[in-house]
Amino acid sequence: MRILVAGGAGYIGSHTCKTLAQAGHEPVVYDNLSLGHAESVKWGPLVVGDLADQALLEATLREFQIEAVVHFAAKSCVGESMQEPMPYFINNSVGTTRLLDAMLRCGVSRIVFSSTCAVYGVPDFVPIEETCPTRPINPYGETKLAIEKMLHWLGVLHGLRWISLRYFNAAGADPAGELGEEHDPETHLIPLVLRAAAPGTARLQVFGTDYPTPDGTAIRDYIHVTDLADAHVMALAALSADPVNDCFNLGTGQGTSVMEVLATVAAVTGWPVRHETVARRPGDIPILVAKTDKTAQHFGWRPRRSSIQTIVQDTWNWECRAARAGLRP
Repeated sequence: MRILVAGGAGYIGSHTCKTLAQAGHEPVVYDNLSLGHAESVKWGPLVVGDLADQALLEATLREFQIEAVVHFAAKSCVGESMQEPMPYFINNSVGTTRLLDAMLRCGVSRIVFSSTCAVYGVPDFVPIEETCPTRPINPYGETKLAIEKMLHWLGVLHGLRWISLRYFNAAGADPAGELGEEHDPETHLIPLVLRAAAPGTARLQVFGTDYPTPDGTAIRDYIHVTDLADAHVMALAALSADPVNDCFNLGTGQGTSVMEVLATVAAVTGWPVRHETVARRPGDIPILVAKTDKTAQHFGWRPRRSSIQTIVQDTWNWECRAARAGLRP
């Protein structure tokens, strides 16, 4: 199929484009490059445009005869959403409304949506099932939940076929070294820890050591970005075979604390991670770990590269390549 990948120049989007191409699809990237990178678009054409530009969206869908959409385009930092919520409401919720309207006008009826575990808020139980109540505690999670509700009603009223993938903590890098994390500023824990481990760099800030967890630091379910990419391709196949219209968790079912990440980085690099403790960030949740039985049963998807050791090693390999290329100190 020819697939429109909204936000395909970004971290997860670019990895998914590679996997789509390997599966025989043609990814057409639609990205405003505010967060993505043109050099990460290697497996199909790039259309530089914003979700707010509905005319360009419709023209792109028609010109390339798009058959389905994979939608990553979003602002995605929990902390930033607590400080500046309006750009999240405008970019994520309003922007997606334009995309969905363009799809309906152009007769494109299938979409895989990049959602988040942030829709659950503070869960009633762990591991988190898809049946867990959705009570976001930050604007980022609220925008993703609003989009899921849009998808539901467009499915009921207009026959839209959709799957929402609620991922937990995306991490890692392409094992072949073609792609990795390039955020500015970087907010994800594992690359920050790796950079803090290098001699002569600043100390890492650990946000909170008073959580109700064994070592007092927050616990997350880290999922390798290539496993996420595989899940998107499998979700597209599921939509082609059956009108699924449902939400699915993407995680490993295993939680890793911040201090455990620091210990893994020290083991991989041979350098201890210099760090300091600061206060918790607003909107952060103590424990987020997925239950993924439903995803495995429906898609046959299971993570293959998502041990914390593999994630850290792949990220470290990418960081070393970036340093050799002069992109890192």
